[in-house]
Formats: sequence, structure tokens, C-alpha cells
Amino acid sequence: MFGKKSKVTENILILGLGGVGYYLAKRLVHEGYEITVIEAEGKRVRHAEGDLDARIIQGNAMSIQCWRETDAEKMDYLIAVTNNDAVNMMASIIADRFGIQRKIARVRSLEFGNKDSILNAKDLKIDLIIHPEELAAQEIVRLIKLRAGNDIIDIAEGAIQVMATRIHETSPLAYKKLKEISKAYHSFPFRVVAVARGITTIIPGGEEELLPQDQVYIMAGNNDLPRLMELAGVEQQLRHRVMILGGGLVGRRVAELLEETIEVKLIEKDEEYAKELSYTLKHSEILHGDGSNANVLLRAGLLDMDTFITATGENETNIMSCLLAKHLMTTHNNQSEGTQSKSIALVNKEDYLVLAATMGSDIALNKKILAGDEIIKFIRRGELLSVAHLHGLDAEVVEIIAAPNSTITRKPLSELDPKFHGKILIGGVFRDGEWQIAVGDTHIQDNEPVIVFCASLHLKDVQKLFLE
Repeated sequence: MFGKKSKVTENILILGLGGVGYYLAKRLVHEGYEITVIEAEGKRVRHAEGDLDARIIQGNAMSIQCWRETDAEKMDYLIAVTNNDAVNMMASIIADRFGIQRKIARVRSLEFGNKDSILNAKDLKIDLIIHPEELAAQEIVRLIKLRAGNDIIDIAEGAIQVMATRIHETSPLAYKKLKEISKAYHSFPFRVVAVARGITTIIPGGEEELLPQDQVYIMAGNNDLPRLMELAGVEQQLRHRVMILGGGLVGRRVAELLEETIEVKLIEKDEEYAKELSYTLKHSEILHGDGSNANVLLRAGLLDMDTFITATGENETNIMSCLLAKHLMTTHNNQSEGTQSKSIALVNKEDYLVLAATMGSDIALNKKILAGDEIIKFIRRGELLSVAHLHGLDAEVVEIIAAPNSTITRKPLSELDPKFHGKILIGGVFRDGEWQIAVGDTHIQDNEPVIVFCASLHLKDVQKLFLE
């Protein structure tokens, strides 16, 4: 949770401008941090120089001369996210010698950094170890185990939940403006806080109309979630049968985590690797084949599955296979819209996230964003109690305390400056000992905890609204 007023003055050194590094640099620059980057690849440096307001040094992350050029001894954080685990781990030791207090490193291998590892985080001088594939696998497992296979995010220590669901043609919410929905359904408080439509993320106002194929995020109190699911036409899913396309680091790990309690089928395109998986995954059914082929999916038993996961290394394959699987499961099983099997797509290109969520995937996940969000939460831990990314959207949910006499406390929400419309939505406020859904005439008071939804690039605007 954002706490007291403060100006960001911390200096951050990032090693590597690959997926995670570039995402972090862009987010942190936007929020006012002083960013310095070391990157070896000239193409990435040229692209970043035209897009990032950061100090970028082309060079080797293991060059001590490069480190000296960055004034490493003045850095508050090191974020080592090159594509080489050994470089990232060694960089943390070098950073420690330069006196950098907080070190973060991306390490793909699970053999390092754990308490029982030969080299644990303390040995490596790392304060936070990020395993992107493990984060993605754990998040997929969490989503599978949720009610109805929908994405449900706990916020406010579980007192409030945000549920993601798709609007279908026959949904009672289709073709209605949000202000009409709030008038028609007022037996319990809830609020639509974000919408994914096409490749666009919408932070909606009362005039926004929900359309078929919209992926909507609806907030309600924990006790009201069953009624919200009923209103949205979502039924609780009792069966647990999962099909995974792709046996790479993420797909394989998901199978490992699920196979002893859930029926798992995994399709792998590489025949030799499929044989290897069949020996290591004792309780999963391993199938060799091209999962982008409809006949392969049908012969593998797709129609009996409850959740379909695409975790190959190809964005297009993951998105299109999800779309194909959803089509096959809907047409062959003649499923009603509320009982359709769910799909989860791993999407490695940030620009495809919203597209994946609206084309075929019920939930789209990105390793880069999952890893980046963990790092950002660690950096902000003195300011933030809770920040969660809304999967499939360029949006965040934040818990924040309204500073005395801050802008948000001066007027009711209905009189909020129009410049914040479409960027920020106030979802709830903690008042009289409980969380309440915020409405237009809600007037936020000094020191009240508040739940805010915002476009990902407007967290800085949230700080201005609540802390200044």
C-alpha cells in the first residue's frame, strides 16, 4: 500500500535489456526512478536510446570498467536480468563489493537460491531471486484451482475479490451501459473495474457499454462472489482435467505441480523430448504430436478437458491453438456459454496480451510481466502493501492510503478531474471497519485505505492523486 508522501530519488542499475529488463526500465523510468542500463547488444541499445529516458551504456555486464562508468557505488538497487544465469549471480557478488545494498537477479534454474541449495541467496548476495518460468507455472496452477477456472484475484487481504469473465451474446450484462447495470442489479454492491476489448484495455466509466466477447473484471466483496458468479452466468467447475500444449520449462513444471491431484495430458511436438518427459512425469499422460492441428487435439481427448493450457515458446501457436481449442470444445460438446472449458495462454510478447485475452484465451499470462511485477513490488515494498497485475490487461489494482489533504480528499469521486478519466478508477474504500464499494458520491477522507484500478502506465498518476 502506498504510505506516506515521498519523492522517488533511488538509483537503479539494470543489467540486460531483454524482455524483463526493457519492461522494468520502461515502468521504472515512467515512475520517476533514475535508471542506468548496461547492455551488450547494439540493436537493443539503439532501440532503447530512442524510447527510454535512461542512461544506457553499451558493454559487457562482467566488465568492471562498465560498472565504474555507471557510478555503481551510488546505486541503490541492482537488477540483473541478462539471459545468462551465471552472469546474473556473479553480478550480485560484484554489486555487493561496490556497496549496492539491494540486489535482484533473474535465475532460471531452481537449483540455486533456495534454503537447501548448495548456493543459497545469502551465499550469492542476492536479496530477491526471480524464477520467471516458476512464477508462470505457479500462477497457472493457482488459476486452475480457482472456482470456475476464472481469474479471481484476492485484494484487501481477501475481503474483496476481482473476477474476470467473458461477456457472451446471451449474458444479462451484454449491450448494457454500466450505469444501467448498476441500477438494474443493486441487491449487492459490485463494480466493473476494467474491460479488455480487441487489443484495447479500458478503465470504464458509467457510459461504457459492455459488448459480447469483452473480457470484464468485476469487483465484489468476498461474501458476494457466489451471487456475482450467478449474475455473470459463471458456474463453479467441479472436474479437474487439464491438457497442456508444450513441455518446456513452464509446461513441464505445471504438469509436475498438478499431476498427483489432477488428471494431466501433455502434448509435445518433439518426439525425443516427449519420450524424456514420459519418464520424468510419472503421473501425466505424455503425447507426441502437433497441438496446433485440430485432429491431434481431438484424438488426444480435448473434448473431455476442463482447462486447456498453451505453453510453447511461440506466441502465435499459443494464441491460435487456444482459439482452435475453444472452437472445438464449444462446437463438438455443444457447451452452454456459462459452462465452457477454460483456456490459459502463455504469451511472451507484451503487445499480444490483450489480443490473446479477447481472441481465444480466457486468461493470458506473460513471464516478463510476472517477473517484472515481482521485482517492482520488492522495490516499492516501503511504499506499497499490495499491487496486482490484471492478467490479459494493461492494468493494475493497488491498495493505497489517502494522504491528508491530498487531491483525492478534496472532492467526491463524481467531481474527479476529467484528466484522470479512463486512467484511474476508485473501486473501494475501507470505512467503518469494513471495505465498501466506492460510488460517485463517495468522498475519500484523510488516511482512508482505498482500492484503485489504473492503466499500467498511470501508477504515477495514482501517487499524485493520493499523495500530493
